[in-house]
Amino acid sequence: MYTNILVPIAFETGGDEKSKAAIEIAQVLAAKGARITLLHVMERVPGYAISYLPADYSAQARQAIAGELADMAADIKGGRGLVIEGHSGRTILDWAKDHEVDLIVIASHRPGMQDLLLGSTAAQVVRHAACAVHVLR
Repeated sequence: MYTNILVPIAFETGGDEKSKAAIEIAQVLAAKGARITLLHVMERVPGYAISYLPADYSAQARQAIAGELADMAADIKGGRGLVIEGHSGRTILDWAKDHEVDLIVIASHRPGMQDLLLGSTAAQVVRHAACAVHVLR
């Protein structure tokens, strides 16, 4: 059983079902009193694209995602939602290390030819995590 679980959440088409399944897995693997963190990493908008977006786009998107995560976490004992910025794979790994996570439950999304079986973020997390990783396919 694990006491500090990280569940990266990606908001994309079809992601809701995988996110729900990842949360259920985290709850099953959680020890009594465990912390389950639902984490969404917002990728930075490239400079060439930012001028085409409303000035407050990032703030509005962050607020909307934080609200959704809070709603999801409200139903989880020991749950909390968190939105941070960065590169998905690297930021998940850094956050897990900095917060002494002992399990990452991650859904694999949109595999490409280079990843064949896992999505690129899940593949990076599996290869470089210093803790246990449960991948949901």
